[in-house]
Amino acid sequence: MAKKADSAETKSKKDTAKSEGKKGADKKAAKTKETKKGGVKKYFKDLRSEIKKVVWPSREKVVNNTGIVIGVMLVCGAALFGIDSLLGLAVNALLSIGA
Repeated sequence: MAKKADSAETKSKKDTAKSEGKKGADKKAAKTKETKKGGVKKYFKDLRSEIKKVVWPSREKVVNNTGIVIGVMLVCGAALFGIDSLLGLAVNALLSIGA
């Protein structure tokens, strides 16, 4: 008899948890509806305020960083070209031995 009472109590706890979960889902759905009310006008207003907060780098810093990026790209490109050329020569040497 005790087992039946325990199982009935467990079922009622599960039902309560499910109904609370549904209430939470309803609250989340209501919040998403509220956030959608602003629309495009609110989006651009918020975007403008966020862009004002951005700290933009100076022209000198941008030019300096661009130079660094281009320099690193050239060095990496030259390194890859060198490795590719050496590996190509090695493969050609191996193929010519077998012929």
